Amino acid sequence: MNDKQTTSRRGFIRLAAAGAAAAGVTRRSFALEPQERKFSANDKIRVALVGAGGRGTDITLTALRVPGTQIVAAADVYDGRLTRAKEVWGQELFTTRDYREVLARPDVDAVIVATPDHWHSQISIDAMKAGKDVYCEKPMVQDISEGPGVIEAAGRTRRIFQVGSQRVSSIIYHKAKELFAAGAIGQLNMIEAWYNRNSAMGAWQYSIPPDASPQTIDWDRFLGRAPKVPFEPVRLFRWRNYRDYGTGVGGDLFVHLFSGIHHVIGAKGPTRVMATGGLRFWKDGRDVPDVLIGLYDYPETASHPAFTLSLRVNFADGSGESQMFRFIGNEGVVVIGGSGVSLSKRPPEREPGYTIETFPEEVQKKFLEEYRKKYPRPQGAERLRNNGEENYVAPRSYDDTYDHFVNFFAAMRSRQPVIEDAAFGYRAAAPALLSNLSYFNRRIYEWDPEAMKIKGDGAARPVASRG
Repeated sequence: MNDKQTTSRRGFIRLAAAGAAAAGVTRRSFALEPQERKFSANDKIRVALVGAGGRGTDITLTALRVPGTQIVAAADVYDGRLTRAKEVWGQELFTTRDYREVLARPDVDAVIVATPDHWHSQISIDAMKAGKDVYCEKPMVQDISEGPGVIEAAGRTRRIFQVGSQRVSSIIYHKAKELFAAGAIGQLNMIEAWYNRNSAMGAWQYSIPPDASPQTIDWDRFLGRAPKVPFEPVRLFRWRNYRDYGTGVGGDLFVHLFSGIHHVIGAKGPTRVMATGGLRFWKDGRDVPDVLIGLYDYPETASHPAFTLSLRVNFADGSGESQMFRFIGNEGVVVIGGSGVSLSKRPPEREPGYTIETFPEEVQKKFLEEYRKKYPRPQGAERLRNNGEENYVAPRSYDDTYDHFVNFFAAMRSRQPVIEDAAFGYRAAAPALLSNLSYFNRRIYEWDPEAMKIKGDGAARPVASRG
C-alpha cells in the first residue's frame, strides 16, 4: 500500500462528539471526510475506455475528475456508443470497434475495461502485454479458471492492475476496518450482508436502442468466445441476464460484498461455499436467478477468527432495504449501510445469571449471598461504561469510485502496488462465481483461499464457472 492510499483511508475528521446516557446507551456521532489530494497538472495520464456502456461511461467520467487525466480513445461494438463518446469527450477522440487498435496506440497509458464479463480477462491480459496499466471492472474474471492467467500476466508484465470494486477505497469501509482491528466488537463470529433491489433498472432491464442492427453492431466481436447465436440485441444490451456473457447476481453484486468484507477484516476467502435461490419474478428470458442466497465458512487466520458469512440478493424486494453489512461479535456489532458506519456495543453480562426458582427458599437465599459476593452489581457510570453507539457519516457528496481512481492513478505514478490487485480481485471473484456453480449444480464447493483453487478428488484444482 502506498502513502496516498493509506492517507485516503485514514481521512476521518471528528466533527462532533456528544455523550448522553439514556436507557443505558451512549450515542456519539462523527463525520467522515476524505483527505484532499493534489496532483501536478503536468504529465497527464492518458486513458482509453474499452466498453462504453452505462457503467463504463459513468466510471470514466468519474476517473476524468481526478487531476492530471485525459481520455484519448474508446472502443465498443455498438457504433452508437462510439458516436456518443465523441459527443461527450470531443470529436478528436479516437474510436473503434476493435479494442486491439486502442492497445496499439502509443498515447494510451491506462485502459479501463468495462465490457461484458466474458471479455474481462482477455482484454486485461492483452492490455498488460501491450504495456498498459489496467482498471478492470468487477468481477475480474467470468470463469474461475481464468484467474491464474490474469495474476500471472500482472506479475510478469509488472503493470498496475486494479479491480473496480470501489469499497476497498471507501473511507466508510476503512473506518469499519479500523473498528474491527481495534477489537470494537470483540470476537467476530458472523457476518450478514445483503444488496437488494426493487426496480427494472436494478434488475438489469436496460434500454435497447432503436437503431440496433447487424449494421450498427459488431455481433461476432461481442460474442467472442461465447456460443455463436443469431443476432439478438437484447443479449448485448442486457448481457448481465445471460450466463454466456455475464456472471449474474454472484459476479455483479456478491463480488462487491466479498471485496468489502475481505478488506475490512483482512480475509482471503471462504473454505466452503453453498448457495440457493431461484428465478422468482423477472421471467423475461434471462437464465440467471433474481434471488440468490449464499452461506460461507471462513477459517481462522492471523487476522480473524473462524466465522460464517450470509449473503442475500433479491431483485423484487418491496421492503425498502437496499444494501447493508453487519459484522457481529460477542461484544458489539458494526453496521455499514447508506453513507456511513455505526458501532453498537453490547458486551455480554459479566455475571452468568442464575435459575434458582425451583430451589427451596433457604437454598435460594444462600445461593444469592454467595453469588453477589462473587458478582457484585455494577453501579452508576460503571454500569454504562461499556455500552454505547457511535455513528460515522460520510459527506453527502462523497464518491468512493472517485477515491478508487485516485488510488489507481497514484499507483501508476508511484509504481507501488494497489490493494485490489489481481490476487485480491480473484479471491473476491472466486467465491462469487462458486456461488453460481453451487446454485446451478446443486452442490457444496470446497475452496482453498490460500492456493486459490477448488478442492476435490483428493487434490486442489481449478474449476470452470459455467457448468
